This record gives sequence, C-alpha cells and structure tokens, in this order.
Amino acid sequence: QVQLVESGGGLVQAGGSLRLSCAASGSIFRINTMGWYRQTPGKQRELVAGITSGGSTNYADSVKGRFTISRDNAKNMVYLQMNSLKPEDTAVYYCNFLGRGSMYWGQGTQVTVSS
Repeated sequence: QVQLVESGGGLVQAGGSLRLSCAASGSIFRINTMGWYRQTPGKQRELVAGITSGGSTNYADSVKGRFTISRDNAKNMVYLQMNSLKPEDTAVYYCNFLGRGSMYWGQGTQVTVSS
C-alpha cells in the first residue's frame, strides 16, 4: 500500500502561481511514476504532468510552459509548480503513484483561479 497526501492548493488570481506538494509513504517501489491529475465536475480526470523515478517528464499540452513537475526521491515527494495560472486551471488536483502495476491516489486538493 502507498499513501499519498497532497498540500498547497488554494485560491489565486489569474496570472498567479501555486506549488502543490505530494508526500508518499508506505511500500514505495524504487521504480515508479508519479504524477498530477485534475478533475472538474462532470468531466473525466485528466493527466496534468507525470515524472518517472528516472526523471523523465510529460505534460498535458494545456500546461506546457506554465507548469513544472519535479520530485525528490530521497523524500518520496513530488511537486507541481504552477505559474501563469488561468481560470480554466480551476480543478481538484490529485497526486498519483504507479508502481509494479498498482495505482494509488491522494485525496485531492482544490485549486481555484479567479479571473
């Protein structure tokens, strides 16, 4: 089992920045992928950004150039730096862990961007 706890969400004006953090604990497999997804009411959860334990990253087209994902393997942490936020970035953001074919989710943190 892997437990994920997100923090750092909140309310910000358009153009502002937020940094999300996710702490992983439990049976952390050395080779894994961690990422951030987001979801708004009535829509499917979508990938925002992902990062492998080796440091390879991928981003949704909508956030490229504005968001940066990073991780600290020693601390089992993953971060999402969000800059130039837009109202359409408003969503609940979920931390995700994938390892040995098992997937885990955090409880989610609300990000609200006002226009």
